[in-house]
Amino acid sequence: MPDVKHFDPDAALRIAQRLFWRQGEASTGIQEVVTATGLSRSSLYATFGGKHDLYLAALRHYVEQWSVPAFHRLTTDDRGLPAIAEFYEALIDVRCTGEFAHWGCMVTNAQAGPEGAAPDVRALLEDHHRLLRDTLRAALTTARELGHLDDRVEPDEAAELLALVAYGVNLRSRTGADPEALRRTVATALARLNQP
Repeated sequence: MPDVKHFDPDAALRIAQRLFWRQGEASTGIQEVVTATGLSRSSLYATFGGKHDLYLAALRHYVEQWSVPAFHRLTTDDRGLPAIAEFYEALIDVRCTGEFAHWGCMVTNAQAGPEGAAPDVRALLEDHHRLLRDTLRAALTTARELGHLDDRVEPDEAAELLALVAYGVNLRSRTGADPEALRRTVATALARLNQP
């Protein structure tokens, strides 16, 4: 007879995700996860594997919960540069205000932390970067079609630049950067794209 779980694995994953998001994998002890979820170590290990496996599952969940919907909204928005500006406004808002203020982005945190050295985490981060870059390139291609871009701007190069700006917003927000300063930086980057 199969073992029946007497807890919600998705709820446990969400709790673990919050711990890892705020603190990183290295700074989060398994006992902390046990205490926060109310589960035993054996239940966690039987469901998710070791702490690293749980971290990786939490990081994947974060990408699906936060990144993919934001990227989808931008990809399907046909306004060009105003859509990109709105993407950054939403990014700054979630990073600087509300429940998750000053947590940064779990993906960016992983890139800056020791967990980013693990091959499976590095692969996930590279996939995420490609998705972010491709999303920005699609929005920039739309902007070009609408006449929003300077003719000298290459969408591929501009997408890489804007991806780096997003990572910068994520990192700076963790240390309490002024949202208005972040907005000015983003506005400057976007203005350079449509200067004659």
